[in-house]
Amino acid sequence: MNPSLLPPLRIPAFPPPWAEVFGEDEAGIFAEFEVAKVRFVLRWIRPGNFMMGSPKEEEGRYEDEGPPHEVTISQGFWLGETPVTQAQWRAVMGDNPSRFEGPDELPAERVSWHDSQKFVRKLAAEHDGLFARLPSEAQWEYACRAGTDTAFNNGSACTLPTGKDPALDELGWFNENSEGKTHPVKGKLPNRWGLYDMHGNVWEWCEDAWEAAAYQNRRDGATDPRVTSADENAGRVVRGGAWYSRARLCRAASRSAYELGFRRSDLGLRLAAGREPGAAEPPGAERPPGG
Repeated sequence: MNPSLLPPLRIPAFPPPWAEVFGEDEAGIFAEFEVAKVRFVLRWIRPGNFMMGSPKEEEGRYEDEGPPHEVTISQGFWLGETPVTQAQWRAVMGDNPSRFEGPDELPAERVSWHDSQKFVRKLAAEHDGLFARLPSEAQWEYACRAGTDTAFNNGSACTLPTGKDPALDELGWFNENSEGKTHPVKGKLPNRWGLYDMHGNVWEWCEDAWEAAAYQNRRDGATDPRVTSADENAGRVVRGGAWYSRARLCRAASRSAYELGFRRSDLGLRLAAGREPGAAEPPGAERPPGG
């Protein structure tokens, strides 16, 4: 999608009930709340259409990223401007599972999908109207791309899939610049919607089950797609790449998956919030015009 065709941003008539700070800057609408004096900043991701997956000519792509298909995100949602940090995890859960303990702004890692579900359920129970959850795979890629259709969300191609890609070096931490560890969030450039660390640092869990056929048989016209599985133990999708990943694994279309209970120092999460598509809006929850 051409970013110039996106509707202008405006502040909704009413902030969400959980917002303690609410406003708009050059990247868009944001809202904040605190838990145990630790700030959580979420960005409003407006609805729209995009091409999900990667074309055959994209350098570094894998077959399970295609075919590219048009997807509609039918309603806006909130997404953390960074991966969940160790300070945020500790404020909510009271512990820190991370291998790379250090500054509060390091991303939380060694977090399983089950752990992530406990985190979002606790936040949802304690903040009226937040509807905390993990993003769907489609929501994650849509937010990462922020109106671009290239390998990286600054409009750049992946020119060195297994080397020190110059575009990725400005956007995220990967195997060629991370020095074998995670780094504090917001250390690299954000995308145009104000989201940091969408490429590299830690993989981020999504809600979707890993069902290759369900993804690869999808065609243009999908609205709010979400892959489920009859197997309650099916692995779940992760997105974004990590500190140890080669550049090709950090592209916007790159996909992987892990078992539900798997924990590793490259696995984290990003908080999503808002009503699921198709759910009734709570009274007064107006959306921005054009969003």
